Amino acid sequence: MAETTPTGYPVFARIRLATPLDVPFIHKLIHQMAVFERLTHLFTATKSSLYSTLFISPPFQSFTVFLLELSSSPIPPLPSPSFTPIEKTFYFDLPLDDPEKDAFSVRYGNDQVAIAGFVLFFPNYSTFLGKPGFYIEDLFVRECYRRKGFGKILLSAVAKQAVKMEYGRVEWVVLDWNVNAIMFYEQMGAQVLPEWRICRLAGDHLQAYQNADL
Repeated sequence: MAETTPTGYPVFARIRLATPLDVPFIHKLIHQMAVFERLTHLFTATKSSLYSTLFISPPFQSFTVFLLELSSSPIPPLPSPSFTPIEKTFYFDLPLDDPEKDAFSVRYGNDQVAIAGFVLFFPNYSTFLGKPGFYIEDLFVRECYRRKGFGKILLSAVAKQAVKMEYGRVEWVVLDWNVNAIMFYEQMGAQVLPEWRICRLAGDHLQAYQNADL
């Protein structure tokens, strides 16, 4: 049977490692995520704090960020010794409209590419498995690009890297009201564990331990 040529409007997607030059984009993406999650009152990150805390170790040994880039034309190759970028072409019935394209654009020569989302993750450890794993702190796709399969390739990129490194699992949390995200994660094969609760020590309660009598 002859293969059919895809029709529609192509969107070229690439997952690549973020670099310090991407911090302004990462900061804007985190703020948009805080707005979406209704948690802007907890958002205190600055570009300076991201510069000083991210990219302090080689990729996958500490905090690691994958960026999702999209373009209507093929994206120029990007040498990356630590991670081979993942590329995929999508086809849509209509062109994708990005009202914030100028604020999220990066140039490769004469080519303009949109930063559409990110995932931030780092190693953790399972004593039950006796293996390290990855914990995903944030997974976010900008609103105009949601429900099109882009979040799936971001999450899949982390899972693929975990398998490559022979890690035991990938974990993350999801807000209980975000039904769409829960359904998406279950479709990806993830178990949502309702019996677990996050315990968080932060802010003044954490600072109180500065002079604690241990």
